[in-house]
Amino acid sequence: MIQQFLPALEAEIKEQKLGESPQELYEPIRYLMQLGGKRIRPVLCLLSYSLFKGDWEKVVPTALSIEIFHNFTLMHDDIMDKAPLRRGKQTVHEKWNDNIAILSGDVMLVNAYQYLNNCQHLSLAEYQHLLLRFNRTAAEVCEGQQMDMNFESRSAVTVGEYIEMIRLKTSVLIGLSMEMGGILAGVDASKAKTLYEIGERIGLGFQLKDDLLDVYGDPEKFGKQVGGDILANKKTYLLIRALESAQGEALASLHAWLAAANPNPAEKVRAITQLYTDLGIRAETEAKINQYFDLAFEAIDQLNLQSEQKEVLGKFLSGLVDREV
Repeated sequence: MIQQFLPALEAEIKEQKLGESPQELYEPIRYLMQLGGKRIRPVLCLLSYSLFKGDWEKVVPTALSIEIFHNFTLMHDDIMDKAPLRRGKQTVHEKWNDNIAILSGDVMLVNAYQYLNNCQHLSLAEYQHLLLRFNRTAAEVCEGQQMDMNFESRSAVTVGEYIEMIRLKTSVLIGLSMEMGGILAGVDASKAKTLYEIGERIGLGFQLKDDLLDVYGDPEKFGKQVGGDILANKKTYLLIRALESAQGEALASLHAWLAAANPNPAEKVRAITQLYTDLGIRAETEAKINQYFDLAFEAIDQLNLQSEQKEVLGKFLSGLVDREV
């Protein structure tokens, strides 16, 4: 069944109803939405729904609202980060310009709410609850992005602050994806909460994996500029822990690279990557990732699923742990 989710979502994306004029407003939306991507959020929504009901096809449009919202945040985040690539292709602001990317992103947000409305099988109270959860999560994502930008001007960030930032910026939307699947399936509040907690823990591990891949990933597979976080002096888990654990010559070298005005990009990435490896940061990050995924697996037991359903969910989550992109 899970193999059918992605084709169904891609078909819905192709049928996505957008305006035609001005072309510059709508074409960037089609461009970004059709770049592909893992579609993890809507797939998790459909997977969570299918754990309790079999007619998952009817909630595909509602599940797509999460993917549209997610891509809206990416379009705007790429502007703020001055990112050149998204999924191996030019970012919208690079292909067009910043103003077009801002306005197209705004239309995507409106479009996300249009797709969220495709859940007529819910009662008014259930829909209002879903809307409340969607709105709260959307605000939290923005809170996380603001925290991330605030970190850029700070000399030091703690691991705890960083984990809270990625929880807001990334994890809460993955949590909502699973919770939404439960709400659409009519599960009780306790099960919906558990689904959210599973997704939130997955999200923390997923973002830490993203941080790791930004340094150690294969550029042909990763789809983004490997070493981009290093070049931007971005305060990721790896950099924070390196600054906390480095001493003597290693710490001096790290500070020198962070302070360098116009370093050779390849040399800087190579040097800091080696520092991370020598300090054991890579292994430590991998252990932290596994810790969050283990917590997610433990929470699955609270759903009292049949063994077959539990296996399907567990297999999908394992794929997220072992991913290379």
